[in-house]
Amino acid sequence: MTLADLLAGPVLDAARGLLGRRLASSIGGIDTAVTITEVEAYAGEADPASHAYRRQTDRNAVMFGPPGGLYVYRSYGIHWCMNVVCGSEGLGRAVLLRGGAPIEGIELMTERRGRGNNLTDGPGKLCQAMGVSGEQDGSNVFDGPVTISGDPVPGLIKASPRIGITKAVDREWRFVLNPTS
Repeated sequence: MTLADLLAGPVLDAARGLLGRRLASSIGGIDTAVTITEVEAYAGEADPASHAYRRQTDRNAVMFGPPGGLYVYRSYGIHWCMNVVCGSEGLGRAVLLRGGAPIEGIELMTERRGRGNNLTDGPGKLCQAMGVSGEQDGSNVFDGPVTISGDPVPGLIKASPRIGITKAVDREWRFVLNPTS
C-alpha cells in the first residue's frame, strides 16, 4: 500500500501503518531521520481528546485539510508536536508522531537536544531533535521539509491507552513498534 493510500484511509489503520517507516527532516539544510516507533491516533469529531473535536479553528485548520498534511502545534506553550492528517478532507483526523529510533543526523539531534540519551522518545523531544517547529505547520509529508517514506519494518505492534490526555482515556489508540531483527 502506498503512503498516500494509507493516509487516505481510517486513522487507526494509518497509525499502525506509519510504524516502521522513515520520518526525515531537512531543515536549514540539515538532514535528520528516524524510524517511527510510537504514534497515537485522534479521530476528529468522534474523539473528545482531539484538537478537532469541537470545530475547525485557525489553529487546527491543517487537520481538516488533505491527507498527508503536517499539523504542528505547541503543547502547553513549551514543546512542538507534529501530527500527520489522515482520512477524508474535512474530518479533522490525524496521527500524533510520538517517537522514533534515530538513524541519520544523530550528532545534530544530540546538539539540538543538549544531551545524548532519550533523543526522540516523546513528541516534543522528536520535534526538537528533528528541528521541527510551527514553521512546518501546513506543509505535507510527501514533499515538504518533513517527509515520510519507505515501507514499514517488521515487528510486534503493541496497543495501549494514549498518554497525557484527560478525555477518552480508555481508548487504546497509542501504538508502539518493537522491531524484529
